[in-house]
Amino acid sequence: MKSLRSALIVLSLLVLVFDAPAQVRKAGLNAAAFLKVGVGARNVGLGSASNSITGDVGQMFWNPAGIALQTDQMQGTVSYNKWIADLNHNAFGISFKLGDVGTIGIGGIMFGVNDIPAYRDIAPAALVSQQIDNATSGTYNYQDLALQATFARNFSDQLALGATVKYISESLDDMTKSAFAVDVGSIYTIGSLGSMIHDWKISARLSNMGSGIKYYDVESPIPITFGVGTSFKVLKDEKAGDLLIALDAVKPQDSPQLFYVGGEYTFGGFLAVRGGYKLNYTGAQDDGTSARAAIKQSIEGLSIGGGVRVEMSGYLLRFDYAMTSMDILDAVHRVTLTVGVK
Repeated sequence: MKSLRSALIVLSLLVLVFDAPAQVRKAGLNAAAFLKVGVGARNVGLGSASNSITGDVGQMFWNPAGIALQTDQMQGTVSYNKWIADLNHNAFGISFKLGDVGTIGIGGIMFGVNDIPAYRDIAPAALVSQQIDNATSGTYNYQDLALQATFARNFSDQLALGATVKYISESLDDMTKSAFAVDVGSIYTIGSLGSMIHDWKISARLSNMGSGIKYYDVESPIPITFGVGTSFKVLKDEKAGDLLIALDAVKPQDSPQLFYVGGEYTFGGFLAVRGGYKLNYTGAQDDGTSARAAIKQSIEGLSIGGGVRVEMSGYLLRFDYAMTSMDILDAVHRVTLTVGVK
């Protein structure tokens, strides 16, 4: 318990430091904003309360320590997401256990859209000299990319640590800019607490620590995010199934504190139903005027989904789906396929 107490003290200090006013930036000023979009149907189906979820190769995109607790020797995953405004958001990952050395993973995220109409002929005169080219019509492409390598290891029966190194690039038409970043994460397994709490875990992560991306003479930081979380099962029974509860508190550098809550009920070890919600996740806000009321839109809130898991002859096959409500925008749908080898 002494090591647990020390870990909690460190986490509390990190929250205080990261929440200091000097660290807060206004929303919309960060580059590589695609790094904020959740990866994986299972994780998003839990309302993005995924900081303490383990045993899944997709955890390299959330908390890198999570892949240290996977039971398969190898896992691979591909995820497809049709994001808002026809943006494609796709990801892949693969991880390998290296015995007592640890677990390694590599992955990537692709985000963007092609063939955007380019109405450059209506650009303000002051910006004409800064246009990417001199064409007055046609189309251009917008593409973001993140490639990453992850290493995680169990340092004891209870403590897992992990780190990820990322290469990030943003491309707009024929201009490409890049940056490097690091994620670090930890998961501490407390275990059972009486007969009501099972597989209790607490966790912390710090994501996207790295260089900014510079366009012309302006450098924008990438979205640093600090998060703590916990997960536990309130039901764990071979006949009745498992009920997992997950809770996260997340502090992006450019927005207020966010809270995620999610649940997953698994029946028979093969069928899962999920739901989750993002609290305080607000989009565009307008205080209004004397002539009209204030506007406060919650852009991303409720997520629901499910999955099917099949194991046979030492292989794992899992298919997951999630739908996220976007209020005034169309709902977003994600599908993920995961394959494992025992």
